[in-house]
Amino acid sequence: MIIRDLHKAYRKNEVLKGIDLVIPDGCITAVLGPNGSGKTTLIKSILGMVLYQQGEIEVGGSNIKNGWQYRRDIGYLPQIAHFPENLKVRELIRMMKDIRNQPASDSGLISLFGLEPYLDKPLRYLSGGTRQKVNILVAFMFDCHYLVLDEPTVGLDPLALIRFKDLLLGKKETGRAILLTTHMVNLVEELADEVIFILEGKIYFQGKVEELKAKSREQNLERAIAGILMQEGHV
Repeated sequence: MIIRDLHKAYRKNEVLKGIDLVIPDGCITAVLGPNGSGKTTLIKSILGMVLYQQGEIEVGGSNIKNGWQYRRDIGYLPQIAHFPENLKVRELIRMMKDIRNQPASDSGLISLFGLEPYLDKPLRYLSGGTRQKVNILVAFMFDCHYLVLDEPTVGLDPLALIRFKDLLLGKKETGRAILLTTHMVNLVEELADEVIFILEGKIYFQGKVEELKAKSREQNLERAIAGILMQEGHV
């Protein structure tokens, strides 16, 4: 996945200001930044949910403006998933299979996250953590080459978090290209091959976690990020 000179403005509010970015295969790329930095707009641009004014996005070697088919190879986990509350989990799985109309494998994920007891329960009765497990199932069951994950670990209990991390690392080992946004700094330190720090619509830093720590002269990533925000007046 390649992004070149991406610009997006909402009227006079310029949100993305020339983003250049490569999301390589077989890597986990973490996008960090404060609220309002442009992370969500970047993701929505990749998904075709936002029309950008300038620049190019290539997925699988093709410009995404040439069609919608590229989305079939993207597994997307939004920060907040909005599905009909009356749907049972089993019905949601069936509905997503019908909508995407492509090979899916859900039984292993159902077992991995212990969702068997919830298959016949409506979404409205699920806890936040269980709903997030269902969201992960929906995002991963089509085995897409590209995974775009927006705050994927919200609400997960420790066991589910461990299993999710193992799942993500397994996808990386099979060559998937993974784009991750999260406020869990320890998750980034543990999993990310590369960190992109976006500030006010521009890439402030791109590189390894250790390089970001060295640049900010801090021993851990959390303090490195806090130092950047204070230095740039985001307090």
